[in-house]
Amino acid sequence: MLKLKYHSDLIECGTDEAGRGCLAGPVTAAAVILKDDFKNEILNDSKKLSEKNRDLLRILIEKDAISYAVSHVMMEEIDKINILNASILGMHRSIKQLKTIPEHIAVDGNKFKPYLKIPHQCIIKGDGKYLNIAAASILAKTARDEFMAKIHEEYPMYNWKQNKGYPTKQHREAIEKYGITKYHRKSFRLLPEQLNLDI
Repeated sequence: MLKLKYHSDLIECGTDEAGRGCLAGPVTAAAVILKDDFKNEILNDSKKLSEKNRDLLRILIEKDAISYAVSHVMMEEIDKINILNASILGMHRSIKQLKTIPEHIAVDGNKFKPYLKIPHQCIIKGDGKYLNIAAASILAKTARDEFMAKIHEEYPMYNWKQNKGYPTKQHREAIEKYGITKYHRKSFRLLPEQLNLDI
């Protein structure tokens, strides 16, 4: 089982995002404060779990967490401020929505900007080390997948229900054939031939 949190004697939230490498849809971030007696054998980095387990864990986390919040940062904002800044903005927005103010923030990855004056720690692959970051990764991933399934109904030809907006061969082919939608990130290199150009 993963460790509960990085700082054992402080009220700590874990934060993570999903959808950073996608061509379409928002980047989604979550922040979670777990109870000190929270335990779960299955909870891990959302990428290592089946969809079924992620959905089950989402219900459990939402029921048991002291506080949690999820934020989408939409395509227009991503295009304006870039994906790294959008990811951090999403984490900040989620932390801001928590009903309990954390004394420490455990961040998945190696980049973050200070939030208020709350100390933070960046942890590479933190979602595979700490339960609170793993819980945030589950909430971010499931909320984003839900969003992508919803917009799939509007534009089924891109098959977002399955590829979630990631740059699969099929997704790039659909962009080539049908062009882009309001859900595509215009600042991203969307087609193979763009990858060789310095745009």
